[in-house]
Amino acid sequence: MKIVIPGGTGQVGTVLKRALTAAGHEVLILTRLPVREGEIAWDGETLGPWADAVDGSDVVINLAGRSVSCRYTPVNLKAMMDSRVNSARVVGEAIAAAARPPRVWLQMSTATVYAHRYDAPNDEATGVLGGAEPDVPGYWTYSVDIAKAWERAQDGARTPHTRKVALRSAMVMSPDRGGVFDVLLWLARLGLGGPVAGGAQYVSWIHERDFVRAVDFLIGREDLDGPVNLAAPNPVPQREFMRDLRAARGVPAGLPATKAMAELGAFVLRSDTELLLKSRRVVPGRLLAEGFAFEHALWPDAARELVRRRRDLAPRGRDERRRGQDAPVARAS
Repeated sequence: MKIVIPGGTGQVGTVLKRALTAAGHEVLILTRLPVREGEIAWDGETLGPWADAVDGSDVVINLAGRSVSCRYTPVNLKAMMDSRVNSARVVGEAIAAAARPPRVWLQMSTATVYAHRYDAPNDEATGVLGGAEPDVPGYWTYSVDIAKAWERAQDGARTPHTRKVALRSAMVMSPDRGGVFDVLLWLARLGLGGPVAGGAQYVSWIHERDFVRAVDFLIGREDLDGPVNLAAPNPVPQREFMRDLRAARGVPAGLPATKAMAELGAFVLRSDTELLLKSRRVVPGRLLAEGFAFEHALWPDAARELVRRRRDLAPRGRDERRRGQDAPVARAS
């Protein structure tokens, strides 16, 4: 198959390109800064010569959007919104204009679209969308608004010959340097991987292998469209999540952090506490109902496998640490 991945230079794009290329598919990456073979320039906003790659392709997997690993300032929040909505809109325009449109368009979305909650898991059928929760910072609503607008941009595209799926993804865990797992493991190694603000908030996650397998499953299932949760079936409270990660790495303890300490740490890391404090209790209702079997359903086993592979990674060059503005948003989930 010919597969086009807009915004494919970040962690998730790297995972997908590696797996899809190994499977024998032709993979083209749309990026603002093409430097490798198979990368094509685009700006994520306007139609251009890059649309020729979409015409005649089999699959488009749009991962484009400004990284959420930043301070949630008004400027950054606007950039997150604009980069997601504009890229989805222009991908839709390219598909609509194609003489030979792809048969499926997988659009990255995020588990952040669901409400902050502890009482019950969120699946696609009964899950509660966020934006109206009491006792959460007001700006969290904007993150939900971004996710909703992202999905509306895909849903509103006039692509009658192309099936559309919104990937409501949790954090994708891979051993690659610079990814979310790498950051969490670094914190654990420093002894900082304890409960944050009590640690009751749920963490939803998905192993990279299951993410790739789920994408392949959705490509092949012509009867599936609309939102699909890409998350392991067993989300866990943050205190358990980090405890299991520490155990996998052989770190005996992790210092707990109050909400104020988390705010300070996020400021130093130029990130935001929503990524730590929002309870994302998301489960893959549709995947499970359709018979998808997870290889890594439980976090302790997944953590051990990822730590083992992380130790085997050789140091990577500076050029492999590149993260463009069109990087995917694994950390958004």
